[in-house]
Amino acid sequence: MSVALLARAGLLDRPAIDRTVRRIVALQRPDGSIPWFHGDKTDPWDHVESAMALTAAGLPGLAADAYRWLASRQNCDGSWYANYADTAEGAAEAADKTKDANFSAYLAVGAYHHLVATGDMDLATQLWPTVRQATEFVLELQRPDGAIRWNPDTDEALLTGSSSMYQALRCAVALALRVGGVAGRRLAGDWTDAAVRLGETVAAAGRDEAPGVFAPKDRYSMDWYYPVLGTALRGEAAHARIDEGWDRFVVPGLGTRCVADRPWVTGGETFELCIALWAMGRSGQAKRLLADAQHLRDQDGLYWTGYVFTDKAVWPEEKTSWTAGSLLLALAVLGGEPASRAVFGGSRLPAALPVRATVLTA
Repeated sequence: MSVALLARAGLLDRPAIDRTVRRIVALQRPDGSIPWFHGDKTDPWDHVESAMALTAAGLPGLAADAYRWLASRQNCDGSWYANYADTAEGAAEAADKTKDANFSAYLAVGAYHHLVATGDMDLATQLWPTVRQATEFVLELQRPDGAIRWNPDTDEALLTGSSSMYQALRCAVALALRVGGVAGRRLAGDWTDAAVRLGETVAAAGRDEAPGVFAPKDRYSMDWYYPVLGTALRGEAAHARIDEGWDRFVVPGLGTRCVADRPWVTGGETFELCIALWAMGRSGQAKRLLADAQHLRDQDGLYWTGYVFTDKAVWPEEKTSWTAGSLLLALAVLGGEPASRAVFGGSRLPAALPVRATVLTA
């Protein structure tokens, strides 16, 4: 049923979507981890993105395995390491021991997505202590201005990461209210306050009203669209931000640049931008952009990470699980899959910010 919903987006038919789903399944290891590709790293954020794609495509059991793997690797302080080395059995050893706050926050999004999609209260209850500890780790890194430091060893905050963490905090509050019991309801109040402070800071940056709060990364398209993707920026401000950067980042007929000053379009950024466009009410534009980026699709159903259009060359020569996952999630929101619409639309999540009036365009 879920693949049928994804096909309703009108871009790929069910057999094509099935090929993409099967390739992500083939990448998943016996322990539940989902590496970028076999022999490469597994990182917590992209792992969750791939797991959400499996849920959206109608394979919640495999997604549950992915979430249980992540829970089994949590550090004592609630964090995860930046990535883990892939082996034939799975990902056990940390390859990069940086503790990234955004990576640690994102399980909340996947866990809530899974609960909305399946109603599986047992898994949500199992994951709740992990989400609670991860959220507490993240909030220890919140600065007085509302932004969240991206790791414990720096005072630097990143707009992309903080945007994603706003969405994650909102999902964590939703889980706390659903499965956290009395203690969860108490935590939800504090977490809501923290989420609102973070969201207001992200939204101000999205309106160019918070200079100096975040590290300067505006060359990167993710800093451009993530305030929208992470649900902080809506209404007129969201439309203004996307319109202002469109010609800088979007290459007609090809997709979205990763970096404004490089002739390189990438699948992950393109497909995430499509989700943001849908969330703004611009589904037609999202579908056109998705169609433009299908030149990145390989015969096996996976997608190349990127394409250097001045050289007419795929680069790097890799096809990642998370690029395919982001494609499936874009199809999910456009096709009407309820859980994906819930976590990326944001209108029904807790800690919502006021939305300025706007006229939605096709």
